[in-house]
Amino acid sequence: MEKKIAFHTLGCKLNFSETSSIARSFYEAGYRKAKFEEAADVYVINTCSVTDHADRKCRKAVQQALRQSPHAFVAVIGCYAQLKPAEIACIPGVDIVLGASEKFNLPEYIGNAGKKFRTKIFAEEIKHCNSFEPAFSSGDRTRSFLKIQDGCDYFCSFCTIPLARGISRSDTIEGTLRSARKAAATGAKEIVLTGVNTGDFGRNNGESFSDLIRELDLLEDIKRIRISSIEPNLLSDDIIRFVASSRLFMPHFHIPLQSGSDKVLGAMRRRYGSSLYAQKVQTIKSLMPHSGVGVDVIVGFPGETEEDFLMTYRFINDLDVSYLHVFTYSERPGTTAVRMKDVVPASERNRRSRMLHILSDKKRRAFCRQHEGKTEEVLFEQEHHEGMMHGFTRNYIKVKRSYDPALVNEIRQVTLGNMAPDGMVPVQETLVYAGVDSDNEV
Repeated sequence: MEKKIAFHTLGCKLNFSETSSIARSFYEAGYRKAKFEEAADVYVINTCSVTDHADRKCRKAVQQALRQSPHAFVAVIGCYAQLKPAEIACIPGVDIVLGASEKFNLPEYIGNAGKKFRTKIFAEEIKHCNSFEPAFSSGDRTRSFLKIQDGCDYFCSFCTIPLARGISRSDTIEGTLRSARKAAATGAKEIVLTGVNTGDFGRNNGESFSDLIRELDLLEDIKRIRISSIEPNLLSDDIIRFVASSRLFMPHFHIPLQSGSDKVLGAMRRRYGSSLYAQKVQTIKSLMPHSGVGVDVIVGFPGETEEDFLMTYRFINDLDVSYLHVFTYSERPGTTAVRMKDVVPASERNRRSRMLHILSDKKRRAFCRQHEGKTEEVLFEQEHHEGMMHGFTRNYIKVKRSYDPALVNEIRQVTLGNMAPDGMVPVQETLVYAGVDSDNEV
């Protein structure tokens, strides 16, 4: 009988791209796709080590799967599986745990196996994980997350990623172009370049991220390319200038900051200072005034004083950026930060986090107000809720309108309204769409 398989992904876009590629190997082997909320013969949980409470989220996903199918085979893979395989093996119902290298051979490990009396673990030491496995997401999004790089050599004092994914490595430009064409062939209109440290692309084979984006810009079968995240010290002015004049790359950058205090950046072992970060944002906005710029920031890092935090707050407040991703620092076993003194109390971390979330809302609203009444190109997505659908402008403003299946995975010109309470910008639906007469409803 045909077996049904369901996947659940925790964490980043890189995880989504890898889950999708692993899933395709099962479908090619004859498995049928099931939603994670449905009954299935096999459940695969791709875990994360960056988000809080990785253990709790993994345990909850396992319990959810077994509620649907008590005798299903359960596999746990991903970053948390590499870091804490024995811990996962103690979760009732888990049959197999695969580390960073082994997860891409999951079909072979599963075979025709049924439930196990004892969990099997396959996770070699991370120092042996040095090959690159291409991946891209497909089938459930209008955007395809294309993996171009994996691992990291930076060893920031708060981060477990080098321990979970190994050294920095990437595909070749030629290999990446092949993957990009395959992603485009699935019908995706937009490709999002993903990795642990995307700007580090090519360092292991004599190529560069700058070389890669120039080749990707020549692709004919895709409409948009977006850079998911790039370190400020690797975001050269040459890259910024190229994006400003490119055919396919979107005027949208996501640049990790983590702190506006140079003292804290040093303790984090980041490879830049606040002045370099400010210069990068200034260069982007001078060449692309309407570009979207996102910022990652961590609050409550050990030793972060009130003055350090206010320095970060003021620094971001003065930057011409569009939104923040705020992370409340949490201790990660195996990192050097976990041994640092002057721990910031949890209540204080939460207070600082709330302040930056409010600042993020302020920044986002100010950015959206600059575009009220303007006509922008929007790529609409399949996802919809209560009769609504959403999409993104070139500079990453999230917009919504009433659901129309004819608009799924289509790029249309729309006129933007005022920002709604849910954070999205409604579309004025009676105005021009790709040359349609403005008197007609879309």
